[in-house]
This record gives sequence, C-alpha cells and structure tokens, in this order.
Amino acid sequence: MAEPAQDSEPIRVADHDLDDLVATVTRLVAESRKQGETLARLIDDAPPSDDEGGEAGHGPAEGSQERPTSVFILAFDGTAYTEELAALTRWVHDLLLPVYGREITTGRPWCQQWQEHPEAVARLHALWLAWQQLTDTEAGLTGPSTWHRDHLDPTLLQLRTPDGPFGACTTSPNRPNHRLLASPEPAGA
Repeated sequence: MAEPAQDSEPIRVADHDLDDLVATVTRLVAESRKQGETLARLIDDAPPSDDEGGEAGHGPAEGSQERPTSVFILAFDGTAYTEELAALTRWVHDLLLPVYGREITTGRPWCQQWQEHPEAVARLHALWLAWQQLTDTEAGLTGPSTWHRDHLDPTLLQLRTPDGPFGACTTSPNRPNHRLLASPEPAGA
C-alpha cells in the first residue's frame, strides 16, 4: 500500500509554467466544446432512420439508412445535394470568384454555369471543404498558406486549363458560351 503523501512537499509550479498550463487547458476546453457542438450538429443533420420514415439524402443506396459515409458532395443526392450546391455556389460567387477569378481567356476558360459540370462541382466542393478546415483558427497561422499552395492553385489549374471541364465554354467574357463535353463511354457499354 502506498504511503500517505503527508510528509511530501507541496508541488510548486513556476508562474511562467502555470501560464502555459492555463493556456493549454483553456485551449483544450475550447476545442472540446467545439467538437461537442460539431457532433451535436452532425447528429441533428443525420438522415432519418427507417423507423422515422423518409429517405436519406446521402446514405448508402441499399435501403439501410446509415449516417453519411462522406462529406463530399458527389456522395449526396436529392435535397442534401441541392442544399450543399447552394451553399457552395454562395461561396464560389461571394468569395472565390471575386478574389481569385482572374480574367477569362482561351488559356483560362470559365463557365458561368459551372454547376452543370460535374467535375467542376466536385473540385470546387473539395476546395471549399479544404478552405473551411484550413481557414479555421484551429488550422494555425499557416492554414491559409497551405490552402493556397495545396488546394487553390492545383484546383484552378485543373479547372481553367484549356482541356479542362470548361474547355468548350467561355474563353472571352464578351462571348459567353456553355457546352458540356461528352464523357467517355464505360468499357463494355
């Protein structure tokens, strides 16, 4: 059995160490609270189960109503897809294009109807998800720089290349054009 700690000296912590400890505990409490709020939001947004009735917006296709298996827009359907696309559209039109849109040229085409290009929707949604994570205070001071380097620049290069999803669309702001390119047929079709 351990001896009582009556004879030991009280633990003393230097003031500068105490400040670090307090800051760390405060940060951990705030992070825990934020995770609890996120968890509560995810639970509230979960699709209804079979016994609650209704169809899930983005669960598995085989009739079992589970929680979403992905936060990626291509995994959504129905109302969930429509709502996510509306939020993405606001972000693209209010932040991305005004700040990063640049001039439309033959070397950098763009399509005002980008929501009709599945590849563009997928890439822009992934970019938006990364933006949400890397511009959060928890991402640290280098989060925005990482977002620019690892996400924004490669995405814009892929979207706006002449052979990208907008290759048959607008190459001059004075001559708007929209055309979806045919995708390859699956093998054996």
